Amino acid sequence: MSSVSSSDDAPALVEEGPVARFFRATELDTRTLGMVAALLVIWVGFDVYSGMLRPNEGLFGGSFLTPRNLWTLSVQTSSIAVMSTGMVLLIVMRQLDLSVGSMLSTIAVATGVLQVFELGPWLGVGHPAIWIIAVLFALVLGALIGAFNGVLTAYAGIPAFIVTLGGLIAYSGVAWALIRGETVAPMDKTFKLIGGNGPLASIGPFWSWTLAAAACALLVLGLLNGRRQRGRVNFPQRPIWAEAFLAVCGSAAILGVTAIVNSYAWAPKIIENYAKENNIPIPPGVEDRTGDAICMAGDAVVRCNEGLVFYTGYAIPVLIALAVGFAMTFLASRTSFGRYVYAAGGNPEAAELSGINTRWLTVKVFMLMGVLVAISAIITSARLDAATNSLGQLNELYVIAAVVIGGTSLAGGVGTIYGAMLGALLMQSLQSGMTLLNFESAYKDMVVGAVLVTAVFVDQIYRRRLK
Repeated sequence: MSSVSSSDDAPALVEEGPVARFFRATELDTRTLGMVAALLVIWVGFDVYSGMLRPNEGLFGGSFLTPRNLWTLSVQTSSIAVMSTGMVLLIVMRQLDLSVGSMLSTIAVATGVLQVFELGPWLGVGHPAIWIIAVLFALVLGALIGAFNGVLTAYAGIPAFIVTLGGLIAYSGVAWALIRGETVAPMDKTFKLIGGNGPLASIGPFWSWTLAAAACALLVLGLLNGRRQRGRVNFPQRPIWAEAFLAVCGSAAILGVTAIVNSYAWAPKIIENYAKENNIPIPPGVEDRTGDAICMAGDAVVRCNEGLVFYTGYAIPVLIALAVGFAMTFLASRTSFGRYVYAAGGNPEAAELSGINTRWLTVKVFMLMGVLVAISAIITSARLDAATNSLGQLNELYVIAAVVIGGTSLAGGVGTIYGAMLGALLMQSLQSGMTLLNFESAYKDMVVGAVLVTAVFVDQIYRRRLK
């Protein structure tokens, strides 16, 4: 009898199952794992369904889980993912920006006009300074528009919903007025690489594997540093097996993604044109039934008896999105700015009383949002090699949906950068899968709306369980 009641912790230990012990030891976010599981289900579902309609060489017999489609999906996700990182901080602060889509159109159009009609004739087409000036111009313009939204919200006392709703309408009009509904094209040849446009808009397998190895090393070093920091302040440590599990699974995910992007080869016609432009001899090749040259090797350029093959590796816009995600995660979790944002969102009155200048903080978050929209505008216009006044249409809805799906609470104070980026990937997966299966546009919009409402509903249930 004494052995049963000797400790108050005994009942808790008896009641805690192996799954609960696993999550407690590894400290994994169950909501994030649930989103990853949902993402995998969506991918497999689209692949199986596409395989039933038109079977090909996909991993499961379909056309969704192919290196080509997954590579394209990652590039298409980049723009929304970049903007979602800024929207997280806005919603955490109990603010909102409905103008990001129209802002993207305005910045893209203005940057396109600068390149095509101003810098091109002045400096000469293809001048190496054109893309640098264009990028800097876009970033400054984005910061100014964001600051304008922030000043109206923080200092004029106009609700952010009204300010950005007006911006959604007004900035779209500005974009149309700049070009009168026409299309600005083509962009500078170097500028296009930023959006993944062209065969050289990726870093190739060698540098992709190098980057993956560095990422794995940083992951392990991060876990070791976290363990050392916990020991320094006497915080509870994760078990050694949990640390090893996180290191192995994280490294496996990084290497697996790298293997996928490195297995996507250029199209034969692109290889042929590139070889002719650079005086590269094309050996006689054997083609499979899809028209791709068959050649098994891991180098960026393969010269063998069976043909000439170039592999892509990570695309430049994907690297930009990952860099933005890393920087925004550091900003949100490791700086006083990030702590102030979460404090102001959790309890604005207490933050004000503690000495935080919430008005200026609001302006800075809106400015940051504007800069991130500018980066997305650069990526989008560069990928399409054109800018139009409808370029960012409905992007604000996709960004908000991605952030909410990623676990950011509309009540403020709660949200993660990586969750929003996963949400962006999930949203783009739905769009890409339905496009691949030739769904009508109306059905795609209905699915996006339903997913957004469902995500908010799940968030409400989760918050009630925490109370």
